[in-house]
Amino acid sequence: MIISKTPFRISFFGGGTDYPAWYHNHDGAVLSTSIDKYCYITCRYLPPFFEHKHRIIYSLMEQVKDVSEIRHPAVRGCLKFLNIREGLEIHHDGDLPARTGLGSSSSFTVGLLNALYALKGIMISKENLAQDAIHVEQDMLKENVGSQDQIAAACGGFNIIRFYGKNKFRVDPVTINVRRLNELQDNLMLFFTGFSRYASDIAAEQVRVTPRRTKEMKEMLQMVSKAIEVINGRAYLSELGKLMHESWQIKRGLTKRITTQMIDEIYAQARQAGAVGGKLLGAGGGGFMLFYVKRGDQNKVKDRLKRLLHVPFRFENLGSQIIFYSPAHKIRSKTK
Repeated sequence: MIISKTPFRISFFGGGTDYPAWYHNHDGAVLSTSIDKYCYITCRYLPPFFEHKHRIIYSLMEQVKDVSEIRHPAVRGCLKFLNIREGLEIHHDGDLPARTGLGSSSSFTVGLLNALYALKGIMISKENLAQDAIHVEQDMLKENVGSQDQIAAACGGFNIIRFYGKNKFRVDPVTINVRRLNELQDNLMLFFTGFSRYASDIAAEQVRVTPRRTKEMKEMLQMVSKAIEVINGRAYLSELGKLMHESWQIKRGLTKRITTQMIDEIYAQARQAGAVGGKLLGAGGGGFMLFYVKRGDQNKVKDRLKRLLHVPFRFENLGSQIIFYSPAHKIRSKTK
C-alpha cells in the first residue's frame, strides 16, 4: 500500500501567464506558495477476487473492469499514461473541497502519479513529477489548465515559478527572513465563499481572449517583480495587499466569467472592514478568496464576513510526499 500527501496552493500574482497559450510566445511567471492543506491518495493492488478489476473511491465510488470505463478523468489519464495493467484500489481524501481555486485538481493528479510511481518501485524527481502531471492534464485530457498548480503541488514552497518556451520552467524559492515571512502569513486571511465551479470551463474563456489581452497580461506579469521588490525591500508588507487589489482589478476585467455580483459584494465588504486588498483564487467564478488584512483589523473582517467559513493556514515547503510505503506481492489471476 502507498499513501501520498500533496499540498494545495495559493497563487498571489502572475496567474494566467502560466497558460501555454501565453508562455509559448511570452515569458510567464507566478508568485505562489503551497499551504498546509492536503490531498491524500491511498493506492494498492486490488486482489483478483472480485468481479471488478479497479475500485476508485472519491466523492463517488467506481468499480470497473477496464481503465477505459473509469469516469474520473485524472484517474483514467494517469493509469493510461503509466500503462497500468494490474487491478488497483485508489482512495482519495482531501482537507478542502474540490473546484475551489486552490489547485485541488492538479494536487490530485500529482499525488496519484506520485503514488503510482511508488507502487511501481520508482522514485521520481519533483520536476519530472510536475512535467508528467502537466502532460496528463493538458495533452492527454485536453483540460484548460495552466502549469503552475502541478509545479506548486509537486515541488512545494514559497516560490517564483518562471515559464519560458514550450514545457520549460524554473522554480526559484523566495528568500525572506523568518520575521517578515511570519508577518506575511499572519496578515493573510482565507475565506470559503461556499460555492465552487469547474475551473476548466471558466479558464477556456480566458485562454480564448488571451491573445487580445496582451497589455493586461503583461501588467499582471509585472506584479510578480513588484511583489518581490516589496518582500526584499523595507516597505511595509501591506504594500502587497495594495498590489493584490490592483492585480484583482485587472484580472476581473479579463472576462465576464471571472467574478460575480456576490463575489464583488464580498470583496467590497472585506475592504470596508479593513482588508487592504485581496483576490479570488483560481480561474474564477467561486471558491476561496484571499485577503491581506493587518492583524488589528482581522476581527472586523471576520465579523463582516461571518457568513463565510474562515480557514486558517500556513505555508509549507515539502510538496508531494510518499508518507507510507509498504510494497506488497501482487496476487495474479489465473485468467488473462
